[in-house]
Amino acid sequence: MAELIVPELVELSLTADSGQAAVRALGTRMAEAGRVADLEAFLADVAAREARMPTGLEGGIGIPHCRSSQVSEPTLAFGRSRDGIDFGAPDGPADLVFLIAAPVGGDRDHLAILAELARRLMRPEFTRALREATDPAAVAALIRGERPGERDAGPGEGDGDAGNGTRPPEIPERAEPPRPPADSETAASEAKPGPESASAPGAGDPSAPGAGEPSASEAASDASRPFRIVAVTSCPTGIAHTYMAAESLERAGREAGVELVVETQGSGGFTRLDPALIAGADAVILAHDVEVRERERFAGKPTVDVGVKAAVNRAPQLVEEARAAAAREGSGARAPEPAARPALAPGAGEGFGSRLRRYLMSGVSYMVPFVAAGGLLIALSFAIGGHEIADAPSVADHFSWLEGDSWAALFHQIGGAAFGFLVPVLAGYIAFGMVDRPGLVPGFVGGAIAVTIEAGFLGGLVAGLLSGLVVMGVQRVGVPPSLRGVMPVLVIPLVGSAVVGFLMFVVVGEPLAALQRELTDWLDGLSGSNAVLLGAVLGAMMCFDLGGPLNKVAYAFAVGGLAEAGDGNLRVMAAVMAAGMVPPLAMALATVVRARLFTRTERENGKAAWVLGASFITEGAIPFAAADPLRVIPSAMAGGALTGALSMGFEATLRAPHGGVFVVPLIGSPFLYLVAIAAGTALSTALVVLLKSRRSPTGSPVAETEAARPEAVPETA
Repeated sequence: MAELIVPELVELSLTADSGQAAVRALGTRMAEAGRVADLEAFLADVAAREARMPTGLEGGIGIPHCRSSQVSEPTLAFGRSRDGIDFGAPDGPADLVFLIAAPVGGDRDHLAILAELARRLMRPEFTRALREATDPAAVAALIRGERPGERDAGPGEGDGDAGNGTRPPEIPERAEPPRPPADSETAASEAKPGPESASAPGAGDPSAPGAGEPSASEAASDASRPFRIVAVTSCPTGIAHTYMAAESLERAGREAGVELVVETQGSGGFTRLDPALIAGADAVILAHDVEVRERERFAGKPTVDVGVKAAVNRAPQLVEEARAAAAREGSGARAPEPAARPALAPGAGEGFGSRLRRYLMSGVSYMVPFVAAGGLLIALSFAIGGHEIADAPSVADHFSWLEGDSWAALFHQIGGAAFGFLVPVLAGYIAFGMVDRPGLVPGFVGGAIAVTIEAGFLGGLVAGLLSGLVVMGVQRVGVPPSLRGVMPVLVIPLVGSAVVGFLMFVVVGEPLAALQRELTDWLDGLSGSNAVLLGAVLGAMMCFDLGGPLNKVAYAFAVGGLAEAGDGNLRVMAAVMAAGMVPPLAMALATVVRARLFTRTERENGKAAWVLGASFITEGAIPFAAADPLRVIPSAMAGGALTGALSMGFEATLRAPHGGVFVVPLIGSPFLYLVAIAAGTALSTALVVLLKSRRSPTGSPVAETEAARPEAVPETA
């Protein structure tokens, strides 16, 4: 197994002036070392990851990272910059840059080392040593966790604290004392007298609370024991933020005198928290950007539910929020049974609107890949065989390798099969977002019924919400302990499916189907000012939060119509995609026509925004909006509204749900469609240039003075 980092992957005088340039410089070293096959493809994967969420951390650290099929083995390159490089951290540029590259399906040993590195980045003594090092070999050894001379030492030599040479050479030791719950053996040997040294339930002492019957003295001291929190951290890549958040929470817990144990759901899998630890916890912190696996384990516990970067940046506040949540829930009993309280819905501390939006976004996010695959295959079939290919017989009965129509029919029928999953997947994962895995079966069943009764996209939305509510109701029913094991695999799927099926077939199905028919007929009949107004509203929604919830609502409305027949639905899809391309294209154009109004980093981002905008990746404008939202977002909305209105007015149509300019041959009225995009881009560019050209009292451009000021990066980018 090759080493994670070698001296050739270290650059102590990184001269890059932007995040993209820094990633390219370090990625080039990886390619030269034979770790990356196609540099440009790898850089595109890193850029896509950066577009989802900035990777700058407080304390001058940048951790661009991604999984990529171009990476042959887990690899890390390190660069140190004298002037600092902007990676979107709230406190300014980063002088320490770690480019982490993981292959798809990377091995667990290297991923464990990456996880430990992520934890060590949260420790000041480690980052201070990196800033003071003068030799690439010393830096590589420091990152690997080695000490000077360790490689040359024989067994049992070189590190008396490492267990006489038994410590794996690449896995760094922790620089701080281990917390009692996470390392029970060490905790037992180093515990001090008093309640603060008590092990967590089930963490090594069989007589500890939660691991058996407590003694009289333990029961008497239970009221004075430390507050107990269990936490879960997870990020989309599962490499860096997952473990940084865990380290930050653990450190905050130690400083607050709280027993805090973290389950990291990372790329290398995860080790489940001991059920006794969960039962004895006073509160739960869920810091995640992807769904928490097996979330039902924490039902009934006061919960703080946030994004993973919140745990990295403000862990002490989360600990206090967990205390407050426990106080609100009246957690006087320190070790309740998991079913002692009514189950709380995930994110119970949120408002109704926030929870509903999160549930819907869960369904939409899982539905979109089916939309993309099915929609593009159907669009390709029309390009090859024309619209009459929809009436072709099944390719299972007739298929000729040499006939274009056979291939067109094949693509159309595969795409149609993928489209058949849209509504069930939408409903199933809305329910999943509400109640986790127990909601999947009723949700999928309800979604399939919505298709059967022709209730369409609206039926899927209602079926998903009904499924989640029904499962919540079933979970609140008290059952004997002997039946709890069969609840998630038998009782909840059976009862949930029966109730949701009854409601969909008998109660709400026909009204929803009628409403769906009315909506489809209305879209087909749209013309003139009505169509233009709808296009303007959808276009503005696409540009308001640049890939956020409102953007996804507009996009989901459009792709939901693709499953229905009618030109009205196709015009809506065309307007939505056209408007979504405007913000990044406008920001890219603005950096060209008025470069002095933008910082050097923004001008570099503008180069990438050309490609992102042309590819219908609205998130390409996020760096500009984060730095100057009051000027960028209104400008983008105005251009998006104009583009959506023009597209609807021109009656442009589009069956492909994605692709940007690369699917122009599949667009009805393609020339006018491009005119609409160009008009919206020109309007947004003019507005943002005009607003940024206003001078501050000192005479400097407003954009530059604001861009120089650190801004807080949204946690849910």
